[in-house]
Amino acid sequence: MPDMRPIRDDLQATLDARRDLGPDYEAALVDSFVERLDAAIAARVQAEPNGHGVAPARPKQHNGGAAMIPVALGSMGIGIPLTAIAASNAGLVGLTITWLAIVAINVAAAVAIMRRA
Repeated sequence: MPDMRPIRDDLQATLDARRDLGPDYEAALVDSFVERLDAAIAARVQAEPNGHGVAPARPKQHNGGAAMIPVALGSMGIGIPLTAIAASNAGLVGLTITWLAIVAINVAAAVAIMRRA
């Protein structure tokens, strides 16, 4: 599993900045964190090894929808308690970051499933 420390550090810095700057800068801080999170996800996707250099071209199969069902159900099952925890502990910022992370994970899973298909 890749080192999650840089993302955790970015999140902690964003939360610290929100506490220091107040709610007026909340949207800008969330946007900045999401951009850094997207860049980290893109870098990880590009760094994935293909095995033998370039993967051979395969015919497209459209079974990604069925493979996404467990990911979607898992996201909803985990999202409900995370929503309560984030909203009670970190307010709107925590709630926003939590759901942006859930969306990012679902997008990354969809991309990975579509690549395999």
